[in-house]
Amino acid sequence: MPKLLARSKDFLRDDWGVSSIEYALLGSLIAMAIVVSVATLSNAVKAMYELIASRMP
Repeated sequence: MPKLLARSKDFLRDDWGVSSIEYALLGSLIAMAIVVSVATLSNAVKAMYELIASRMP
């Protein structure tokens, strides 16, 4: 029984899972920022490429 209590205390103090969750949240925020920026800029980039292509001989 003392081993069980000691292991449960160690488990509650362990912060490895917390850091992995933080990295996952950070990665998802970066991914969402990329998706939003691509969606926002896609029409402008497409128009610029079409303008360049129309001026090419």
